[in-house]
Amino acid sequence: QVQLAESGGDLVQPGGSLRLSCAASGMIFTIDVMAWYRQAPGKQRELVARITPRGVTDYSDSVKGRFTISRDSANTAYLQMNNLKPEDTAVYICGANNGPGKDYWGKGTLVTVSS
Repeated sequence: QVQLAESGGDLVQPGGSLRLSCAASGMIFTIDVMAWYRQAPGKQRELVARITPRGVTDYSDSVKGRFTISRDSANTAYLQMNNLKPEDTAVYICGANNGPGKDYWGKGTLVTVSS
């Protein structure tokens, strides 16, 4: 029903900024919560940020104050990442749901933070 495609990953120096985008297609107006996850080398996938249809947000403690999640009327989700640190290096994955057991995932976009 829903397809998600991330973009915006890049190589950036510590202290730099990036904005990731997650474009939704298919039954986009049925989407409930949208979220960003990340998976670093050798680590499990972790939740970074999530946003409800009404704009209520939640963040991992590790990114709070540095990252901002948002979404537009077409349910494109964004992740503004500021003051990036080497430990932010990971594949960033967009997720969404539209009912119990109805979960969708993008393929991910790589963010590398290095000097």
